[in-house]
Amino acid sequence: MAAPVTQQVSGGAAPSPSPALAGPESGQPLAPSVAELPVLDATGKRLPFGALFRERRAVVVFVRHFLCYICKEYVEDLAKVPERLLQEANVTLIVIGQSSYHHIEPFCKLTGYSHEIYVDPEREIYKRLGMKRGEEIASSGNNIHFMHRDRNRLDHKPINSVLQLVGVPHVNFTSRPSIIHV
Repeated sequence: MAAPVTQQVSGGAAPSPSPALAGPESGQPLAPSVAELPVLDATGKRLPFGALFRERRAVVVFVRHFLCYICKEYVEDLAKVPERLLQEANVTLIVIGQSSYHHIEPFCKLTGYSHEIYVDPEREIYKRLGMKRGEEIASSGNNIHFMHRDRNRLDHKPINSVLQLVGVPHVNFTSRPSIIHV
């Protein structure tokens, strides 16, 4: 039987509100063997994957590769998430790609993405987590609280759905004004 596509790792069947992500006591622990795997930043500096969210709450988005058009569009939308909203919710947004670290800066210029970004050039984290296409994870204190595995290249979890899980208000990704019903 295949692993579930979307999995609420902590709590009951219903998606939990943001307080469930507040502490390291809930969720599924990230295996130490995965937490210690390296990611590289734009300068090539190696950091343990688990250190990215050991001391903070984060939404970690794994993209297939920087040449994937669908991933590029998804990251362009992630770039539109206001830093202010993330700070107010005490959440960090992290993208991890499968590439050389040399491609981070051009990819960020192309997409306008200014939040944190790293690469897993050997795809070790992808392999150990059983990923095939991409994944969105909400985590804190080295615990995973929510994960979504893409079934195909068009199956990224809607950004607002993931942000809602960590207490970030709805983001309007269009340039059209919102309609207000009275």
